[in-house]
Amino acid sequence: MKTILVLNGPNLNLLGCREVNFYGADNLKTIETNLRTLANQHSYSLDFFQSNHEGELIDKIQQAKNSNVAAIIINPAAYTHTSVAIRDALLAVDIKFIEVHISNVFKRESFRHKSFFSDIAIGTISGLGSQVYELAFLALVKILA
Repeated sequence: MKTILVLNGPNLNLLGCREVNFYGADNLKTIETNLRTLANQHSYSLDFFQSNHEGELIDKIQQAKNSNVAAIIINPAAYTHTSVAIRDALLAVDIKFIEVHISNVFKRESFRHKSFFSDIAIGTISGLGSQVYELAFLALVKILA
C-alpha cells in the first residue's frame, strides 16, 4: 500500500476558528477524516502531520525518504513565503509533492503571492477551501499510477 504524507504548517491547527472568511469552517481533524476516507477508497495510507515548528516539518520530510512515502501534499502555511530550509528539504528527498492552500493567496496581501515551493512542486492548488487536499490526493493517485 502506497503512503502519502500530508504536511501542514503553522497555525493550521486553528482551522475552523481562525479567520473563517479565508479558511472556512472545516477544522484539520475534519480534513484528515475526509482525506482518510478517500485514501481508503483508493487503497492508500496517509501519514498526517501538523506542526508550528519549521524544524519538525523538515524532520518529517527527511524521514519520508526512508519511510516509503510515495508523495507529499504540503500546506506550508506562512512558511510558503519564508522557508528556504523546507524547500531545501523537499529538494533533498526528491519526493513528488503538491503544494496546497485553502485560501486564494493571490486575492490576499502581496507578500503572499511569492511561494518558495511552487516552482519545484508538481502543481499548486489554492483557493478552493479544504477540498484542495482531496484534489491534490486525486491528482497524486493518477500521477503515481
